[in-house]
Amino acid sequence: MSAHAVMTRILGALFYYSPEHRETRELLQCLPTLPSLYSWLDPERIAALCEEWPQPDEEALIWQFSTLFEGQGEMVAPPWGSVYLERDNLLMGESTAQYRAFLRRHGIAFDGKDNEPEDQFGLMLLAWSALLERGNPNAAATLLEVHLLPWAHRYLELLKRNEISPFYARLARVATLFLNDVQQRKALRPETKRLFF
Repeated sequence: MSAHAVMTRILGALFYYSPEHRETRELLQCLPTLPSLYSWLDPERIAALCEEWPQPDEEALIWQFSTLFEGQGEMVAPPWGSVYLERDNLLMGESTAQYRAFLRRHGIAFDGKDNEPEDQFGLMLLAWSALLERGNPNAAATLLEVHLLPWAHRYLELLKRNEISPFYARLARVATLFLNDVQQRKALRPETKRLFF
């Protein structure tokens, strides 16, 4: 598995799965090793981000995840692309339908929890990882340029500014750094789309 696919899978899981899952708990332990898992363009910056990662106790982190990713109360940074790309900020709008069709064309299907839209940020990273693992870099680039990057930086900016969880604010900084690295290395040209959130 390539370093891109490994990093994408780790970040995708942390953005998608609750900290109460066993796999997520294991990933939390590997956060200090992120600088060594990928050839970062700015190794000093990623090392500083991973050095003193704020880690609350498990119960607090589960509550923070629920608030930020599952909609317990007002969501300051909704993790679904359709919220940003649809005029009425609706889930499962036209942008979700287009993304779902893209996934079908490339043989990817998810058994989402509670019929969650496929355009959840972490789930999209996991789809990107699956395309990389299957040796389909063109589809992986299309996923980024057409479906994820047009709204991802807005989402990550909101998550970085959240006052609920320093842990997930730090995770947003790492994800931003990683997406910027990939965009620069792969010379990606994300579509410009109007954002409504």
